[in-house]
Amino acid sequence: MTAESLDKKSLSKERLRLWLRMLRVTRQVESELRERLRTDHDSTLPRFDVMAALYAAEEGLKMNELSKRLRVSNGNVTGIIDRLVEDGAVERIAIEGDRRATRVCLTSAGRESFRAMAVEHERWINALFEGVTEEDAHHIGELLHRLPAAPHDASLS
Repeated sequence: MTAESLDKKSLSKERLRLWLRMLRVTRQVESELRERLRTDHDSTLPRFDVMAALYAAEEGLKMNELSKRLRVSNGNVTGIIDRLVEDGAVERIAIEGDRRATRVCLTSAGRESFRAMAVEHERWINALFEGVTEEDAHHIGELLHRLPAAPHDASLS
């Protein structure tokens, strides 16, 4: 093996270790958030994500826009929306001129409920990342921006 091929192999192994660390941390944080949402708010992470997207879109979103924003199927979103409507957190609004489409938005109760969860969510994240300084967080964020959002490399196929 040449020095160059050893360097490439070493880089490849280091990137693999990085991926495994990122995956482990993500799973641990996600698991903790799921548990806290369940116990403290009788909610789920997908429900929180749907409410966050609707909170950011004050005018509401069409179901297909919501699915695209969350990068999940319409079917996944529909079940969550159905339960949020039952709970009075979301309302469906018919779109004039398009009988098939509806816009969904948070009710005032839904906005209030989400705000309470979001405040705690931020507090939880802050506690979970307690050992990370502001400078570290910024630096890690900058490094992660170097990663491609959607790889288009033929070598991945």
